[in-house]
Amino acid sequence: MEYSPPPLFKQGPSALARLLFFVVLSIALLISDARFKTLEVVRGVLGAGLYPLQRAALVPRDLFMGAADLAVTSASLRQDNAQLHARNLQLSQQANQAATLAAENIHLRALLQLSQRIGSPTTPAEIQYDTRDPFTQKVVIGGGSQQGVQNGAPVLSEDGVIGQVTRVFPMQSEVTLVTDKDQAVPVEVVRTGLRSVIYGTAKGDLLDLRFVPISADLQTGDELVTSGLDGVYPQGLPVAKVVRVDKQADTAFARVVCAPLAAVRGARQVLVLHFVRQVPPNPVEAAEAAAAASAAEAKDAKKKAAKDKKAAAPAPASAPTPTPAQAKPAAAAAPTPPAAPAKAPTNAPTKAPAAQGSH
Repeated sequence: MEYSPPPLFKQGPSALARLLFFVVLSIALLISDARFKTLEVVRGVLGAGLYPLQRAALVPRDLFMGAADLAVTSASLRQDNAQLHARNLQLSQQANQAATLAAENIHLRALLQLSQRIGSPTTPAEIQYDTRDPFTQKVVIGGGSQQGVQNGAPVLSEDGVIGQVTRVFPMQSEVTLVTDKDQAVPVEVVRTGLRSVIYGTAKGDLLDLRFVPISADLQTGDELVTSGLDGVYPQGLPVAKVVRVDKQADTAFARVVCAPLAAVRGARQVLVLHFVRQVPPNPVEAAEAAAAASAAEAKDAKKKAAKDKKAAAPAPASAPTPTPAQAKPAAAAAPTPPAAPAKAPTNAPTKAPAAQGSH
């Protein structure tokens, strides 16, 4: 009977021998791989074969991290979207404001150049609002008598005439636009020098050039400027441009439709001119004033001559002032004159015979 252990429990080399063998093998492999790169191919084959197993093992981790990233990314995207939207609105407002300021800057520079080119004193003003009457073309500007605005003063923009001051208040003024049906401006054609008067229309969008003969040389596109004959508008201010000329044989005047050069309803800042009326004086009033002045001069000369004559005349000698002692004899002698008639009868008979004897 054999007492050897079963094959399952048979022991091979000792544990120490196996340890030494594997230690020597590991050192040999390390040295060979470090010196001669002998295990590069083996590592590549093992890495390629084990990569699917590695990815399969990392799937739960990737799913968890992807879900977390998705939640974080969605929240951050919403926050970034809100911030970008607010920033976009802010930049849009700044862009609009910058465009408005740039347009206003260009407008104000043009007004400054116009003021320097005109040469006469001007007052800048801003249009505040339109009047409530729908049948008139009037606006209210922020400048009145306190700012030196005069009644009847022309109102300009950088493109030309837009109206005239028709009512002045302490801090505001009312301006009637050139497109008003009751507003008239004397103008002349730049190309030919033809003078006429331009009026507003009932619609308030165009202008009507009246009193133009059919034979006048007037073409579409001609520019109209102020003639300066009224003494209110300076000469040469742009007013309108001819749009259409209708000439009919049965009328003496042509119908000329014009469009204002200035943006009458679009202007914001304007210039109010300080004008000096340059209308020649009335001949009758001038003659009356000259006659009154000559009469006043003659009267003054007469008074001066009388005064000089009076000053040249000699002054009368002044009587001496009586003393109190002399005043009493004068007072006593005052009653003596009545005694003279009593002596007259005594002397009368003696004188009478002498007179008869001589006769």
